[in-house]
Amino acid sequence: MRKVSRRDQKADRRALRETLVGGCADAGASIGMLYLPDPDPARRVLHLALTSGLSREFAAPWSRVGLDDPIPVADAVRDGRLVWLGGQEDTARHYPRLGLVLPYDFALAAAPLSADSGDRAPEPTGAGLVFLWPGSHGPDLDRRERRALESARSRLTRILLRAAGEGLPLRPAPHPVVLRPLPPPTPGPAEAAAITAFVRRLPGGNCALDLNGTITFITPEAADLLGAPVSSLLGALPWEALPWMDTPTIENHYRAAAMSRLPRSFTAGRPTGQQLCFDLYPDNTGISVRITTGSDRAGPPEFFPDAAPEDTAPSRATALYPLMLLAATLTEAAHAQDVVEKAADQIVPSLGAHALALLAEQDGRVRIVGHRGYSAAHLAALDGTPVSADTAITQILRTATPLFFGEVSELLAAHPDAVIEEGMAAWAFLPLIASKRPIGSLVLAYGHPRTFAPGERAVLTSIAGLIAQALDRARLYDATHQLARSLQTGLLPHTLPRVPRLEVAARYLPAAYGLDIGGDFYDLIRIDDTTVAAAIGDVQGHNVNAAALMGQVRTAVHAGAGAPPEQVLSRTNRLVTDLEQGLFTSCLYIHIDLAGRTARLASAGHPPPLLRHPGGTAGMLDLPAGLLLGIDPEASYTAVEIPFGPGDLLALYTDGLVEAPGRDIEEAIGAVAALVTDAPGSRPLAELADELIEHAHRDAPRTDDIALLLLRTDGPDAASDPPDPHAR
Repeated sequence: MRKVSRRDQKADRRALRETLVGGCADAGASIGMLYLPDPDPARRVLHLALTSGLSREFAAPWSRVGLDDPIPVADAVRDGRLVWLGGQEDTARHYPRLGLVLPYDFALAAAPLSADSGDRAPEPTGAGLVFLWPGSHGPDLDRRERRALESARSRLTRILLRAAGEGLPLRPAPHPVVLRPLPPPTPGPAEAAAITAFVRRLPGGNCALDLNGTITFITPEAADLLGAPVSSLLGALPWEALPWMDTPTIENHYRAAAMSRLPRSFTAGRPTGQQLCFDLYPDNTGISVRITTGSDRAGPPEFFPDAAPEDTAPSRATALYPLMLLAATLTEAAHAQDVVEKAADQIVPSLGAHALALLAEQDGRVRIVGHRGYSAAHLAALDGTPVSADTAITQILRTATPLFFGEVSELLAAHPDAVIEEGMAAWAFLPLIASKRPIGSLVLAYGHPRTFAPGERAVLTSIAGLIAQALDRARLYDATHQLARSLQTGLLPHTLPRVPRLEVAARYLPAAYGLDIGGDFYDLIRIDDTTVAAAIGDVQGHNVNAAALMGQVRTAVHAGAGAPPEQVLSRTNRLVTDLEQGLFTSCLYIHIDLAGRTARLASAGHPPPLLRHPGGTAGMLDLPAGLLLGIDPEASYTAVEIPFGPGDLLALYTDGLVEAPGRDIEEAIGAVAALVTDAPGSRPLAELADELIEHAHRDAPRTDDIALLLLRTDGPDAASDPPDPHAR
């Protein structure tokens, strides 16, 4: 491997920037965004590394995207496909959260960065590319745009793969790098003078905003109309320099123009009563604004068809916009840690906070729920603090009253013993109140002193309220979820017997979603030194009744173990039918004779097992299906005997391993069979079991439990250790 120099790194980063900006220009896109994966593969997160045509403020809430978030770039990277949104309606239909917080008209394409590897699967980089086009774009990508998108995608992929192949993959910076689009031609002195004269001759006033909303140019006539000197307006945001413009509606018009790249027109009144008309003309470098009074216009006021009604305007980007985004995000938080991650993802970048911590009261003490930006050592010292102690955190737990400290001296004046982590200079301590009671606290820390204006305090308090409700729901969910899982796993075998000449691996994985208790089960029963029985099954339904029946079926199978498989299933079927619970059960029972090197199998409507001989291909066993247990008390079952010699491997599984919405079941079983086929005979079954479970997760979202039991005959001196059935 050749040594990669720092100069090579700079060249690669420069190539990424040039490719993104050039790709936007070639595709006619107004905005480009490059996402890179987190350096830690275990963290399923994408980081916004580069953006062109987008202000830093707009980029902040989207600077960190979870791979499982309902966001176009996450879907594109995770699923390896192009995501296309042809307009505002398309966005709202497919991505409601995105449509709620960005209710503007634009077209969007998100594509994974992966290289075509010929006959093999594409080589992924884990990165994603996003292009946005103006709201005037049609509902489909045309041929030129598609070619430009594909060209940019290919070039970016080559750069990333080359850097990774040379041993130094490109990593995202702590904050997105904002690139400038390709500039227009620079006019000469004479042309610039003519342009200035032209602007000054226009009626009314004129000014220019950059993509952040900052005033970069303003004529004296425009400053007079706005009622402020040119010197106080240049370099300022209009809604901060002019209090009468500090309204959600005005900033929304700017945001809509910047995102959609479509003209807008609106009217606003000065405190003097004078009505001003504002016409906004955006492009990829900024927004030109024409300001006139009614008397300046030659005809009636101009209104553009896309101008949104004032009463539908979202809240200010600097304050209420993160509140909207957080509200939409927290609806998807199921567990307490989800609340921490989603809150940190939105609040820390959007509000400029340096660190965040969520704490809860438990048994009279402060407990850390989660944090971002704080050191673990600092928070470990706080964990377990009595609520009666005199600290800012415990004070808000007792009083449910927010506390704001704009600088270090203010905090120390109120709490002289406060331990201040290096780099922190201002704090907001906010109570988390749910069902009219304090359940914890939210701490936001800032790297610089700040003044918490009344409006900002109100927004932060509202944010804490949203987090409190989400955290309260999540903690209840976690407690109920744990209770359900404890009940279910308590009915499964805690250990499996040690059987000479038989290697065994078992896995059980509960469904990824919901509180329902499933009825999947497996078992291994040692009959004598050379005879063993194995069973796997799935009770219909997901509730306590299903789990209870699963326990009864396991007991019945144990009681009949040693009898021929067809008899074991017949007896168990009569038991299930007599219980009259209205639930049906699939079951596969196997009687293995290790001395005779045979296996006898019978199935009651269960997915067929996979069999692989040493050096051969794994395939489904063709077994008589048999009726599910619990339908007909007189049902009979047929057993099939197969050779089961040294090195033979049987894979027993429930349908959760292979079934997924929209996935062909035979194709899914074939994919599992291919993994079993490719596993070397010397590979431990525990590793293969883990790989099959991981494959199920990668393949498609799983909504059902998974039970897996792998059996492989070994040499005469080998014996397996009892596997941990709940290792996964």
